[in-house]
Amino acid sequence: MRLMLPRTAKLTKPGLFVTATDTGVGKTVITCAIASTLRRQGIDRVGVCKPVASGCRREREGLVSEDAEALAHFADCRLPLDVIHPIRYAEAVAPAVAAEQCDRRPDFAQLVRSLEIIDGSCDCLLLEGIGGLLVPLDVNQPSHTVLDLIATLGYPVLVVARARLGTLNHTAMTIRLLRSSGCRVVGIVMNHYDIDVTNHVDPSTTTNCQWLERMNDVPVLATVPRCTPHMVAPHQGRISDEIIAAINTVYWPDRLGN
Repeated sequence: MRLMLPRTAKLTKPGLFVTATDTGVGKTVITCAIASTLRRQGIDRVGVCKPVASGCRREREGLVSEDAEALAHFADCRLPLDVIHPIRYAEAVAPAVAAEQCDRRPDFAQLVRSLEIIDGSCDCLLLEGIGGLLVPLDVNQPSHTVLDLIATLGYPVLVVARARLGTLNHTAMTIRLLRSSGCRVVGIVMNHYDIDVTNHVDPSTTTNCQWLERMNDVPVLATVPRCTPHMVAPHQGRISDEIIAAINTVYWPDRLGN
């Protein structure tokens, strides 16, 4: 299924859509790290977009997503935040649920306009999803999900997955859903990987990367180490050097596409 946008966004720059197996897996941290790394790897103007955001705080100027602020910071994207996160809700629930609670449908026309503004001012575009693939976006069309948005935009997809027990199932389901909708999966980033496996209570961590590649025929591009919380605060402009180093092992311009 494709999301019923008012018109097709005219996007000319290569991009990447970052999704995850669930909420709280680390999409924002990984997307911010990729944005920062792309700049280090020679991309001058990195565009970022959080198409739909919930759990936003209220400011005098309107609703603000901390995720969008973090993306703008690490990409050094100077566009207004209302362009970077065109659809936003205060309620910290799925967008369709938030739309129902505040009686305000998502403005997909604004999303198209924002994407075209970003596309016109950047050399590449990173988009970060919300939650997992089947999070509903529209209260009037409950079957329309993040997956439909990804398929409509047509960018290649990066899947952020947890390193722990359960990731084989969740990641494989995510990849199968993406492929069934015609999306190209360029790779997996394993987040919260414990380097010191001798003291780790989850033995699956040592084999999950290998098995995900064998099961899905998709490369694990990077294993991002677990870091203490005070070292990972993208909303405060701080991401551990260890995380940046792990993401920098990939040449990200080669993973972008149209």
